[in-house]
Amino acid sequence: MRTSDEVRLVCVGDSFTEGMSDERRDDGEFLGWADRTADALASRQTHGVVRYANLAVRGKLLDQVVADQVPAALALRPTLLSFHAGPNDVLRRGTDLVDLTRRYDRAVAATAGTGAQVVLFTSIGRAGGDGRLAGWLANRFARFNDHVRLVADRYDATLVDTGAVEVLTDRRMWDLDRLHLNADGHRRVAAAVLEQLGVAEPGLLGGPVGWWQEPLPGAPPVPRRVAAAADVVWARRYLLPWFGRRLTGRSSGDLRSPKDPALRVVTPGDRR
Repeated sequence: MRTSDEVRLVCVGDSFTEGMSDERRDDGEFLGWADRTADALASRQTHGVVRYANLAVRGKLLDQVVADQVPAALALRPTLLSFHAGPNDVLRRGTDLVDLTRRYDRAVAATAGTGAQVVLFTSIGRAGGDGRLAGWLANRFARFNDHVRLVADRYDATLVDTGAVEVLTDRRMWDLDRLHLNADGHRRVAAAVLEQLGVAEPGLLGGPVGWWQEPLPGAPPVPRRVAAAADVVWARRYLLPWFGRRLTGRSSGDLRSPKDPALRVVTPGDRR
């Protein structure tokens, strides 16, 4: 990516791209890896400006992203288009993964040939869990990720292979809800994206090249009784409400609008 060109970064997807559970911006919205990436790219520019829009909304399924966000994103004529969708489908037990991968392929194909550099992501399959449910989900995400890698190669997309980074499965990278990365996780994903875009300056990456893959220091073992109590609190506070929304056909993203629906010029260090 040449630093003299104007960059129009447009992001579509779900909570991963909206930036859930990161620090808050001045306007009250979450920051997230996408905002962090836009800020770093703006800091790197020598002549052209960086314009940024984030159309992602938490809870959205693949078909919703394709129908509601992709056309709006392409209308903004992005030079850089990030696409992350499908994990919310994977989480649903009734989702046919073969059918999902076919629809994912068609979605990415619709962005190919538009002139934009398309950025795809594999999904992080675990949030530190090792129980039966965690194993079942990890297996489903592994199958989905294998297909994402094939699609990225097929359409010459830039792949950010977060699903292959062990440290991102460390529970210390996640919010208490075990569904969304915390600020440390978003910083690492931003660094991963920037490296794939050719950024190598430590001041923009947040550390030396590859730092985001380094494991965290070892943590003392958690007594089984303490871990079990934490699991009960998590289930009551987060898992049961999630199931409740599924049973009633509701989503955490209902009635929400994108946080940045129009392109805006990014001023480095400005958190809106």
